[in-house]
Amino acid sequence: MTYEEFRRQLGKAGLTSKQFADLVKLNSNSVTNYATHGEVPAHWAIVAVLMGEMAERKIDFKSILETIDIAPKKVRGNAAKGKFGGSRQLDFLMEDEK
Repeated sequence: MTYEEFRRQLGKAGLTSKQFADLVKLNSNSVTNYATHGEVPAHWAIVAVLMGEMAERKIDFKSILETIDIAPKKVRGNAAKGKFGGSRQLDFLMEDEK
């Protein structure tokens, strides 16, 4: 699904990208980053379409989603001190730590 169609479906559901991200416990930057690629992963496209359809049929999907205990996604790509790009490598000591 294109990012534009994804946004249209969110509009049908009465949601902004940030509100969508909050509902599904996704980092809002992750959602807006899909605009760069021009496409949205299939699983988020399906969710957006279902939300749009439920909203049109006056089904309160927001309160249903809020009852689910979803663990927030961890931010990826942050490097930890002593690790290259946050990858799982062996720790190495920096000169000032020896």
